[in-house]
Amino acid sequence: MLRYIYANELTQFPKLGRTMFLDRADQFRTRLEWDVRVDVNGEERDDYDDLNPLYVIWEEPDGRHGGSMRFLPTTGRTMVNDVFGHLTGGGPVVSPLIWECTRFCLARGAKANVAAALMLGGGEIMTGFGIRHFVGVFDARMVRIYRAIGSSPEVLGSEGEGRDRISVGLWEFTQEARNHIAQRAGVSPELSRLWFTRDFGNDAAPRFAQTG
Repeated sequence: MLRYIYANELTQFPKLGRTMFLDRADQFRTRLEWDVRVDVNGEERDDYDDLNPLYVIWEEPDGRHGGSMRFLPTTGRTMVNDVFGHLTGGGPVVSPLIWECTRFCLARGAKANVAAALMLGGGEIMTGFGIRHFVGVFDARMVRIYRAIGSSPEVLGSEGEGRDRISVGLWEFTQEARNHIAQRAGVSPELSRLWFTRDFGNDAAPRFAQTG
């Protein structure tokens, strides 16, 4: 199932949080060989995890992490603006209606529906919080995944070639896309909305600690 958890709430889900950061280290450092920071506990974290981001996490039946994404408002610090601003087509991306999505991670052996479920969770955030777009950085391998899920972004800019190509994209979420992604995820729209309201209630409001 999907969970929506702010960084300062991860202590309430120790197994889920620890396995998420371990899986991030496994994916980004071990498998993709990115130059990321892994601590003495084997967990991958960066400075943006210190800004109390919102995580959307697929929780396996045994309480372990199956996949996750990280969200921050563009009215505060973001990776897109701090590191990849030269790819956004001119000027920083700053709007209360645009959030950044980063650290798309899948655990080894994650089922085929987990990636789509995470995208469905992103759509619930858009709907629940009145967000118009997500902006994020992605690598070449994600192009096929996004296309298969049915949630390909508008590409704002790219650099590099082949498997090393890095792009900044902008996503929106239509009702048609929601229905398609829900089908791919094997999760009904009603169940997806139930998971969101379980964690936020019917009157959702973001609770980020940083706003700029």
